Amino acid sequence: MSDFRKLADTMFASPQIDIDDLAEAQNLGITLVINNRPDGEDPSAPQSEAIEGAATKLGMDYLSIPIGHSGFSEGQIIAMQDALAGSDGKVLAYCRSGTRSTFLWSLARAKSGAAPDDIAEAAQSAGYDVSPIRPMLDMLASR
Repeated sequence: MSDFRKLADTMFASPQIDIDDLAEAQNLGITLVINNRPDGEDPSAPQSEAIEGAATKLGMDYLSIPIGHSGFSEGQIIAMQDALAGSDGKVLAYCRSGTRSTFLWSLARAKSGAAPDDIAEAAQSAGYDVSPIRPMLDMLASR
């Protein structure tokens, strides 16, 4: 069973998904699946190519923005920002626990002008704590 957590009306974060979870995503109206997990991080988990193929067969778009242990780059934030702006439906982003996906969504939202307090509240409601990146959220939102 999936663990899709609603961050906003059109945004969900999730721990690692399986191929079977994509049917549920489709039923929720997900039109874009974003993988924030680098291939090989967990060799037993479905890798990018498998998720992409299954998502595409179900008519969903797929994007990989892997976030490794080195943290977040401006390019990754912009890629997420562009993906969110370009999506015409609901988005599901996933990683090992959903935290990196939530952090990247939060940073993209702050860079787009959303209020950090609103971002933090949405993340908290989904069970994620963005306090480790709060200074970055504040900095991006103030630009």
